[in-house]
Amino acid sequence: MIKEKIPVGISDFEKIREERCYYVDKTALIREFLEKGAAEVTLITRPRRFGKTLALSMMASFFDIRRDSRPIFEGLEILSERQLCAKWMNQWPVVFLSFKNVDGMDFLYAYGQLEYEISCLFEKHRYLLESKNISVPEAELFEKIRNRQGSAVEVSRSLQLLMQLLNRYCGKKVILLLDEYDVPLSKASTYNYYSEMLEIIRAMMITSLKDNDTLQFAIVSGCLKVSKESIFTGANNFVSDTITASRLDEYFGFTQKDLDRILRDAGAEKHMEEVKRWYDGYHFGECDVYCPWDVMNYLRDLQKNPEAKPVEYWRNTSDNAIIRSFIDYAGSSITGKLEVLLSGGYIVEPIEENLTYDYLHSSEENLWSVLYLTGYLTRVREQELKACLPRGSVALVIPNEEVREIFAATIVRWFGENARTWNRKALFDAVWEGDTAVINEEMNRLLRKTISYHDYREDYYHAFLAGIFAGAGYMVESNREHGEGRSDIVISDSENGRVAIFEAKCSRTPEDMEPDCDRALHQMAERGYAKDYEDTFRQVLCYGIAFYKKRCCVEMQA
Repeated sequence: MIKEKIPVGISDFEKIREERCYYVDKTALIREFLEKGAAEVTLITRPRRFGKTLALSMMASFFDIRRDSRPIFEGLEILSERQLCAKWMNQWPVVFLSFKNVDGMDFLYAYGQLEYEISCLFEKHRYLLESKNISVPEAELFEKIRNRQGSAVEVSRSLQLLMQLLNRYCGKKVILLLDEYDVPLSKASTYNYYSEMLEIIRAMMITSLKDNDTLQFAIVSGCLKVSKESIFTGANNFVSDTITASRLDEYFGFTQKDLDRILRDAGAEKHMEEVKRWYDGYHFGECDVYCPWDVMNYLRDLQKNPEAKPVEYWRNTSDNAIIRSFIDYAGSSITGKLEVLLSGGYIVEPIEENLTYDYLHSSEENLWSVLYLTGYLTRVREQELKACLPRGSVALVIPNEEVREIFAATIVRWFGENARTWNRKALFDAVWEGDTAVINEEMNRLLRKTISYHDYREDYYHAFLAGIFAGAGYMVESNREHGEGRSDIVISDSENGRVAIFEAKCSRTPEDMEPDCDRALHQMAERGYAKDYEDTFRQVLCYGIAFYKKRCCVEMQA
């Protein structure tokens, strides 16, 4: 069993090594990058939580001329490359800036976050003020930016200034590492200040990347490849490394070889198939990889409990809003495609890798591209397909069980919220009148509007029932404990002194629906679900309801 700390949420390479955390060696990325001919500007795009920040942090530690990094690289693969290390290790001035915390609900707040990050960067390089080669105006401007007093123009040109000063101070060109460059644009698009933020970020990129004679090379990481015309205008010798065309594919994410070693180190080889089903399935370039965020979270859970089961570690992240915004935009027009994906099939869609955030929601095609580029869908390899694809199109599939669960949960929530806009009066009247014929008719009508899902379970139908009654002036309780058990859904109408209790069953076949209804009613009577309400409400109605895919059967307790 692994005794080292599992570094979940830690993306600082030096901290991981100094605190002796468990680390999967990806230092060969440095050799791969340098030996295959580093372009002047390389853009690396991968979904969130695939190790981009950690990779750039590791590179900053390796190249930075002001550090002695050999001790923290001890035992790692890159140190075996002696000639490469002699030429590159701690031999170059480095500027490393992450934009991952630059966000906000309005431009002023987000811009303040950007100012803060740049101020901290200048504080780290405060020693430059002691240089004999810095002019008085440059020193004054440096202090203005460090103290967050610079104008928008001065902030947008701050990286250029810092690189000029470092070049003069060290007598060498500068390596520029920019992490999550597109986070500010993503947030700006969400909260409608895109044009203001784009102006700042574009100016920073142009002044630091275009015709900059102090630049040795730059690596820029992000989630999406924002159109070159939009942000990288005029960048010299610019190349992209994306999930479709990658030469660095095995260094972002865990390969099967990595996972074999991780589970062996953890003494958890028996969990291999579960991990593969839940977290594998991403195809980057020619490499199949696992999501490192998920694997490390699961590894930490296994440390606490060797029998821990995989869960959706992505579910509670803000990134999942992408799926919801997609469904909100496309709605019922994509029902058929979502049903295919949720059943394990694939769909063929045109993919555009050069996007701008302000046009992400302008078409269904753009939204499929976003789901692909952000890791919620992956591509089916061409050799696995029986048909040729149209030029520019990709066969898309949900990569694993975790993402499938996230899709399903998002769809259920979307359905529940949209159900509130439907005309449900006939259903409500029938529930309070005990008219099971109308209840059956209305429930089945609503079910036909939902999205088919291969893994129908009782919690899916609980959400369906709760969604129908929510927002209609009733109190809705789920899994309330009373009598000698828990009912599935309780609908209370206190104003009129009445309550409806639903016990739901998920049938295996259509023929099981009526017997399952009877079983639900028997359970309610046997466990006394109605007793808690008989003294408070004048009318207590108990319903057994059995579901089979998009069908249901409802019976009432006499």
